Amino acid sequence: MACAQSELRGLGRVSDLKKEAESLDRAATALRKVPHRTAKPLHAFKEESNDLGALGTLGSLLGATDDIRDGMHTLARLTHVLEEEWQAEAKLMGEVSDAFDVLDVLLAAATRGKRG
Repeated sequence: MACAQSELRGLGRVSDLKKEAESLDRAATALRKVPHRTAKPLHAFKEESNDLGALGTLGSLLGATDDIRDGMHTLARLTHVLEEEWQAEAKLMGEVSDAFDVLDVLLAAATRGKRG
């Protein structure tokens, strides 16, 4: 009886690992797509930061133009850094997902070995 319960717990861990691996794989795939979705808006944002001449008509904002431009450049740089971090996280998540897949196979084989 105790042996059967142990095997059931082992199968539960295998199932949980498989779910975790699938979840990590989906998350990694989504993170890899981020640069494709942000490239065009980020490019447009960078371009707009160089075309702030229209603010010249707003006298109260003339002094803030350089600050706004600097802020926009900073946001663009930070977005690039964030995308690089997401890519690194996506790679790591993919590797963890692969490791979970391997562990799942090993646990299933161990469970079959105990039964056989």
